[in-house]
Amino acid sequence: MTLEILTSDSLSPFRHGFFTRKGGASSGVFRGLNCGTGSSDQSEIVEINRRRVAEAMDAPVEQLVTVYQVHSPDVLVVEEPMTGDKPKADAMVTNTPGLVLGILTADCQPVLFADPRAGVVGAAHAGWRGALDGVLEATLEAMEGLGAKRSNISAVIGPSISQKAYEVGPEFYDTFLSEDMGNSQFFAGGDADRMMFDLPSYGLYRLRNAGVGDAEWIRHCTYSDPDRFYSYRRTTHAREADYGRLISTIRL
Repeated sequence: MTLEILTSDSLSPFRHGFFTRKGGASSGVFRGLNCGTGSSDQSEIVEINRRRVAEAMDAPVEQLVTVYQVHSPDVLVVEEPMTGDKPKADAMVTNTPGLVLGILTADCQPVLFADPRAGVVGAAHAGWRGALDGVLEATLEAMEGLGAKRSNISAVIGPSISQKAYEVGPEFYDTFLSEDMGNSQFFAGGDADRMMFDLPSYGLYRLRNAGVGDAEWIRHCTYSDPDRFYSYRRTTHAREADYGRLISTIRL
């Protein structure tokens, strides 16, 4: 099956893609393009999937760089392919031609960044914790360290869980309001004491408030479309043993 790759004109002319689960070699609960080395999927099958992604990005798999994501605001400046254990971080930036930055998600926001004038790209994993702690702003700062200009940077949020599927409790709500009372705008009422959180809108708010030249969400909900996307929350609700990870990539 052919890979399905979602793209945005905002990131041109850089080769990039928000890959769906279609076209992969995995089976069972991982059916499709599972690129998560941290899943319980067969490692050799995950490697086949990663090779397919690298080929779609016109690069050898050794040039595909991913990190050990831990929901942090930490950003890694990547200058060459990685070998050995993956460093812990949740975002990467580079100005090295040929390197492919890859972010893994299954409801959290994959965010791809590009400054075509400076020749700098970035990729971030921005769940609620990372976004609240500043991973998006930290990525912009790291890109500026490589010569990018914030007003020239385009940032695109890929498939993420949408507000209609993201129910949270009062403690979650209080955490956001303790940071900024204005964050109440990203919540809508749910059943009883539950609230519905709008993660992509929060990501867009943080990006635009940080001064990026352009920011958008491609408007695909991971939870609501099981044929195309993996979802941690959907897997949890279905009481499945594990879940696949989507990959989003960008390269110079």
